[in-house]
Amino acid sequence: MTLPTPKPLVVEFTKMTGAGNDFIVLDNRFFQFTTDELSRFAAKYCPRRSSVGADGLLALEESPLDGCDYRMVYYNADGSRGSMCGNGARCLARFAVSAGIPGPDLTFETDAGTYRARVADDPREPVLLFLPSYENYRPACRMLEDEELSGPVDYIWTGTDHAVVFVDTLQAAPVQRLGPLLRSDDEISTDGSNVDFVEVHSSGNGGEAVIRVRTYERGVEAETDACGTGAVAAALVSLLSGRTEARATRVEMPGGILRVRVDGPVSEPVELVLEGPADVVYRGTLDLWSFVDPAVR
Repeated sequence: MTLPTPKPLVVEFTKMTGAGNDFIVLDNRFFQFTTDELSRFAAKYCPRRSSVGADGLLALEESPLDGCDYRMVYYNADGSRGSMCGNGARCLARFAVSAGIPGPDLTFETDAGTYRARVADDPREPVLLFLPSYENYRPACRMLEDEELSGPVDYIWTGTDHAVVFVDTLQAAPVQRLGPLLRSDDEISTDGSNVDFVEVHSSGNGGEAVIRVRTYERGVEAETDACGTGAVAAALVSLLSGRTEARATRVEMPGGILRVRVDGPVSEPVELVLEGPADVVYRGTLDLWSFVDPAVR
């Protein structure tokens, strides 16, 4: 008897970017991949030069919570689960509206809590993400004494863990060497942390502060072109430490520009706002060999 020829599962995906932070986006309301399958999907298709390539995987799912329009599920490029991703959240909000969820104002569930976003009709306009207040700010939780860089390392939680290091010249910061060391430093966070190297360009006296940031991301295990929660962390720690004065901060990252606004007193903000682009790069399909390739399904 001749066995039927195996056929792949054809999966539609969208490639999106938020200021250079890029993602594979799936509508999991349709595919209903399990958490294990999504993890394997991310680990297989996010590596660059051998597959699609992305900093992470975003899945749009139904939310069981009253008042939430959808659930955001996020996996890092190595397949590990991420609690929150600022640029990813903005990209998924744009994707959700294009997938038929009414905007412009959205409320959605994440592993880090409930968030809100605002998506303009014009895709060229920035997407706004509204975040709750930061938690567990610990200034100088570790003192860095390195031949190239010395000084305090601050910790802050902005939906995920961040270590913030201030430098005089961002371009010369040893991101690739010190990033992995600080990322795994238990003095900073036993769960590991993203590491933000920050240069303050303008304190914003009477206007908008300007900082420049490079981020080594946990889960990607490399420097990324942008990090949304990292931009918020860097702007907050700059303000909390007295290095900047303005409640509005322009954050310049290798992949583009994000803006962070603090509403209310910096010690107890009413809300934090992250603003920036969320663009569709392309749409495509992947052949998942469900019978041949058990690594995915």
